[in-house]
Amino acid sequence: MCYDTAMPPVDRNAPKRGSFSESSYSLMEFLRDYPDDATCLDFLWRERYAPDGHHAHCPKCDQTRKFHKVKERPAWDCDSCGHHLHPLAGTIFQKSSTSLHLWFYAIFLMTSTRCGVSAKQLERELGVTYKTAWRIFNKIRNNLMTDDDALLSGHVEADETSVEGKPRKVHGQHTGIVIGPSRRSEAQKLRHRSRATVFAAVERGGKVKATVLPSRRGDVLQKQLVEWVNPNAILYTDEWAGYNRMGEHFSEHSRVNHSTGVYVDGDIYTNTIEGFFGQVKPSIRGTYRKVSRRWLQGYLNEFCWRYNHRYDERAMFKTLLLRATSG
Repeated sequence: MCYDTAMPPVDRNAPKRGSFSESSYSLMEFLRDYPDDATCLDFLWRERYAPDGHHAHCPKCDQTRKFHKVKERPAWDCDSCGHHLHPLAGTIFQKSSTSLHLWFYAIFLMTSTRCGVSAKQLERELGVTYKTAWRIFNKIRNNLMTDDDALLSGHVEADETSVEGKPRKVHGQHTGIVIGPSRRSEAQKLRHRSRATVFAAVERGGKVKATVLPSRRGDVLQKQLVEWVNPNAILYTDEWAGYNRMGEHFSEHSRVNHSTGVYVDGDIYTNTIEGFFGQVKPSIRGTYRKVSRRWLQGYLNEFCWRYNHRYDERAMFKTLLLRATSG
C-alpha cells in the first residue's frame, strides 16, 4: 500500500492566521509579539516614554536624555542625573507582583472571546490564585473598558431587562390562558426581590451603553436616556409605561407593542438592543453562572466595550493594550 508522504503547503514551524479566519489577532501572533515579561515591559517603556527604546524626556533635566534599564527593577535611569522613570506607574499594572506577561494574556483572552471568560477559568489558564485572577479581570473591566461619554445619535433603541429569570406563570395546557402566578419558595421570592434592572440604549449601526438602575420607573429611565442620547435623536422603545413621556425630550419617539405580538412595524422595532441583551444574558448564565448586583456594572462594561469595537480595523487586543499604556 502506498501513502502520500508529501508535506502540506504550510510551514509548521511558523503558523499563520488563515485568510478565512474571523480572528484579527491569533494566539500565535500574541506569543510571537509578547513571548515573555521583559518584552511586555519594554513595550510599555517604548509606548509611554521612549519610542526608540533609549531616549526619553527627563523631568529633572527638562530635556531629552539617554536612559538605561535598571537591573532587577521595572525602571529606567537617566544617564545624566540618575532620575528614575517607571513605565508601570499610573497604570493598572502598578504595585502588582503578577507577571506582565500574564496581564497581557488576560487582556488577550478578554478581547478574543464574545461570551466572556470567568475568573475561575483565568485562574486555571494562568496558574494564579482565584483572588489574583479576579483582581486582574476587575481592573481591566473597570479601568480600561469604560464608556467614552459620547452621546448616542441618529436612530436609537432603548430597553430594560433583568439578569435574573422572572418567576413563571402557570398556563393552561392547551388554551395558553394565564391562570395565575405559581407558588414560589422563599428562595424564589428572594431572587425576585434581588433582580437587578439593566438598562441599555444602542445607536443603530453604532455604539451601545448599558448600566444598572435601581428601578424601571419612568423618571429613572428618563434621566438616564437624557444623559446618554442626543435630543435630536429618534428614539425607539416598547410599550412599557415608563417610556410614556420620552417624546418630550427627543425629536421623535416611536413604540412597538410587544404585548399584542407585534415586534416589527416598518423601521419601528427594538431588535438591535434585544440582540445585545441576547448576548449578555446567556453569557452571564453560562459563563459566570451568577453575578451580584455589586459587580454587574463591570461585566456590562466588558460586553459594551467588545460590542462597540467589533468593527475596528485594529485588533481589539491592541486597542485595549494601548489604552492600558495611557495610565
